[in-house]
Amino acid sequence: MSQEFFIYLACIPVLGILAQLLAWWTRLPSILLLLVFGILLGFVFNPDQLLHDIYASQNPQGELGGSVRSSIEPGTSGSASTVATRSNVAAAILFPIVSLSVAVILFEGGLTLRMSDLKESGGIVLRLVSLGALFSWALTGLAAWGILGLDWRIATLLGAIMVVTGPTVVIPLLRHIRPNRRIGAIVKWEGIVIDPVGAILAVLVFEHLFSHLERGTDYNSLATIMVLLKSVVIGVGLAWISAALLVKAVKSYWIPDFLHGVSFLAVAIGAFAVSNVLQHESGLVTVTAMGIFLANQKQVSIDHVIEFKEHLGVFLVSCLFIVLGSRLRPEVMLDIGWQGLVFLIIMIVIVRPISIWLATIGSKINFRERLFISCLAPRGIVSAAVTSVFALKLVSLSSTNPAFAEFSSDARKLVPISFLIIVGTVAIYGLTAAPLARRLGLADINPQGILIAGASAWIRSLAAELKKHGIAVALVDTNYRNISAAKMEGLRAHCMSILSEHIEEESDLSGIGRMLAMTSNDEVNVLATHEYEHLFGRKNVFQLQPRKSSFGSRPSLGERLDGRILFGNDWTEDRLAAAFDQGFQIKSTQLTEEFTYDDYMETYNDEAIVLMALNKDKKLEIMASDSEFEPKAGMTLISLAPVQPSQSV
Repeated sequence: MSQEFFIYLACIPVLGILAQLLAWWTRLPSILLLLVFGILLGFVFNPDQLLHDIYASQNPQGELGGSVRSSIEPGTSGSASTVATRSNVAAAILFPIVSLSVAVILFEGGLTLRMSDLKESGGIVLRLVSLGALFSWALTGLAAWGILGLDWRIATLLGAIMVVTGPTVVIPLLRHIRPNRRIGAIVKWEGIVIDPVGAILAVLVFEHLFSHLERGTDYNSLATIMVLLKSVVIGVGLAWISAALLVKAVKSYWIPDFLHGVSFLAVAIGAFAVSNVLQHESGLVTVTAMGIFLANQKQVSIDHVIEFKEHLGVFLVSCLFIVLGSRLRPEVMLDIGWQGLVFLIIMIVIVRPISIWLATIGSKINFRERLFISCLAPRGIVSAAVTSVFALKLVSLSSTNPAFAEFSSDARKLVPISFLIIVGTVAIYGLTAAPLARRLGLADINPQGILIAGASAWIRSLAAELKKHGIAVALVDTNYRNISAAKMEGLRAHCMSILSEHIEEESDLSGIGRMLAMTSNDEVNVLATHEYEHLFGRKNVFQLQPRKSSFGSRPSLGERLDGRILFGNDWTEDRLAAAFDQGFQIKSTQLTEEFTYDDYMETYNDEAIVLMALNKDKKLEIMASDSEFEPKAGMTLISLAPVQPSQSV
């Protein structure tokens, strides 16, 4: 391995995670920064050249293997031949790795798909991945034929490939946008399920239009139907068998706990490979369906596996987009000319909106939701990989089969066109989707709402006060009387355990960005903070100070501090409830230049407990032991304070 290639490989994860961090700090779409970082890396290291040099060093006679050698047209100039060789060597090495990475990402995406999400939106998702895909295919093919001047068969193939959006781009955008539950479920299901649908559609189109030329036989429609049936049967069948074996293995304790995550990963990759060997591109169906089967079975808990796959998914998406960006050559996309820009605009402004609106005619989806879905269809690594596979195959066939000679020129345009669509849609949708979602009232980029574990009297009073200030609050408690009282007071409340997996499935957490564990059970508080770290992030998960254990020096579970400590280190649930019972009340007080924080505390003899604060922009700050509170004029303090200053706890 050359030193330069070693440095290139090291830069991929470093730049990928750096881009993710910068995206989190700046609130920019991560996929946009990933592409930018990748393109910048490509200016320093050309991966195609690096891989070609390594291959050439191992083959000093210059002999190229099958598909690589045959894809270079006879009679091409030396420079053109060299460029083709570099690209094909890179494709031969990179695309198997890319395919396996995409399989893992789709498997992770399938693990997030709960059938309960389809109670309200199942019909919409079905329309989008069937009728919407067909309309998109037809309109994209027409645009590619009319605008780009591609042969109608190549244009039809490109239209099928461009149906794909995929989780590599959709899920990072959803994480950035944070839409409400309904629209989030629709977009997530479409983005994950459409990948295998688009890949299989591309295989069917190739079989229908080109395979009989490759075989030198007459067209046989039965062959196309058989490809579809084989893809579905093999994909779903292998998925069910693999998922059932994993569930049985976990349930029977055949696999130790520390190997659960990697075992699921290995089985998914193995099933993907076997499926693809049996039927081209059916592996995407296999891993997606396998993830869905595992996510919706009730026999064993796989939450720890899902958490492992989430981390791996973020890592792989980051690396894949860096690799993709580093292989992009702006001059190649510019060679497409103005037609490429027009094609991109038509894809965004005409193809996607018309496809969505036609597919959802007569459905219950409202105008705002339909408009948002119409303005969100970024293409990602899957479309690039599928395009490259078919482009490489067509170019290879054109050099060995006279029947394909007429497709050579157009086939070479497929990859740069695909990259142009990827860069353009990622940039445009990445920059516009979040502001549009907020404008349509479908998302809150910085949700201020709070999920509270507990619904005792003082917590209900706090929730009511927050509601007056426009802060969304959802209470969760197992005490039916507390929940009934909360609902009587007009509060959003759920009678279930905060640890129940059904909260995320059955509760609309739109506008909720933080979790406060404030039950009277310290163990539950600890477990709740641990449970919700993955959803809200550690910064936004809080718990009350646990009581001190009376059972010796060893700490109990309830004394663990997994979340940020609320209201300082002295305030347990017992003390707060006792203060409320003795007459303390939840109050809101605005600070001014004349009435400062010192004046406020003096008014209550330093007995007021500041719980939260709203700044001038209505951003809520929760008091925690590790936070630095700077009271300022214009800020509204929400406190547990005595009615009379002379009262004490």
